[in-house]
Amino acid sequence: MSMFLDQVTIDVKAGKGGDGMVAFRREKYVPDGGPAGGDGGKGGSVVLMVDEGLRTLMDFRYNRHFKAQPGENGMSKGMHGRGSEDTIVKVPQGTTVRDAETGALLGDLIENGQTLVVANGGRGGRGNIRFASPRNPAPEIAENGEPGQERKIELELKVLADVGLVGFPSVGKSTILSVISKARPKIGAYHFTTLVPNLGMVTTSDGRSFVAADLPGLIEGASQGIGLGTQFLRHIERTRVILHVIDMSGMEGRDPYEDYLAINKELASHNLRLLERPQIIVANKMDIPEAEENLKNFKAALAKEHGDDEFKEGIPIFPISGVTRKGIEPLLNTTADLLEVTPEFPLYEDEVVEDTVHYGFQSAEPEFEISRDADATWVISGEHIERLFQMTNFDHDESVMRFARQLRGLGVDESLRQRGAKDGDLVRIDSFVFEFVD
Repeated sequence: MSMFLDQVTIDVKAGKGGDGMVAFRREKYVPDGGPAGGDGGKGGSVVLMVDEGLRTLMDFRYNRHFKAQPGENGMSKGMHGRGSEDTIVKVPQGTTVRDAETGALLGDLIENGQTLVVANGGRGGRGNIRFASPRNPAPEIAENGEPGQERKIELELKVLADVGLVGFPSVGKSTILSVISKARPKIGAYHFTTLVPNLGMVTTSDGRSFVAADLPGLIEGASQGIGLGTQFLRHIERTRVILHVIDMSGMEGRDPYEDYLAINKELASHNLRLLERPQIIVANKMDIPEAEENLKNFKAALAKEHGDDEFKEGIPIFPISGVTRKGIEPLLNTTADLLEVTPEFPLYEDEVVEDTVHYGFQSAEPEFEISRDADATWVISGEHIERLFQMTNFDHDESVMRFARQLRGLGVDESLRQRGAKDGDLVRIDSFVFEFVD
């Protein structure tokens, strides 16, 4: 079983706010003590945090439900409930977070310690001390805590690497990574030896360093779902420089130049902006006799493609041998030079939503919907009304009357009359059923 997981959907649920309390002062020498019910504490939120020690989303294979704790209920003597601590969920660097239902981008976590709140905890309900007024100095009204946010989110890992090695299977990418770094990827003389991306830290002869990623081999049609490379093409999106490894020996019976065109086509089909990244062509397996002749033909075909355009820069080509390590050092130095002048490529600049406030006319849309069940019960639904219902403490008559006034203020009574509701009709909000009184 592969120990690499780079895409997963999880369920997160924030904690409910604590309930407010109805209480009164009852000290012996304090007449008319008044209300003393405290507020509930805030529920805990679910927060994603980047941990640089993680490399995959493997921790989410068997645990995909994360729930924060509710806030503490309010207490007598005006004491507020304690707020709950946030639930921290650790993710690897390079994790993209989206809402599973809407597809909206919630965040891109790339720095160690970076956090993102994906589910907000509910606020605590107010105790009856908050509802005291000259008209009602001893209210028996308290709110339940607000429900915590609940949602389904998608986590997608795109590994953080400065340099990406791409190419057909068995062109020597894993061998090159094992030579230029201390990474020890599996190496075999058969296709699809590399099943998962491998990362390695590369250090040049002059002390510079960068991270290189060896990706599973691509084949023609990979961007449409053929072969193994399709599910790992996303990992090339963060790289700043692409090392295009080509088997110049032709041992597989393929033409090196046709391989070069095919891989570039797959990169463009996956994401056209990948072609904006600078490329270095790595002509591998130059220790085999046929490689020299193939390299000449390759350079001729590449020059013919560029034509006589004197302003078009040629793509650098480095003949190397992963086995004998010939030509490795110049390749690494040039790659490091290119990284120094190549900026990072933003992945989601078109999806960034500015946090601005728009002042303008908005048509008044109803905050609730009215439907009717088969048993003739009227059903009132809507996020706002359901939240009011959940935050109402039905153990006290004053709270029930307050809820009735809120419904009337929202126009629920009038809407039911217009729909034909009559005295004695049953009305349901969530799980609460009551009689309509005209």
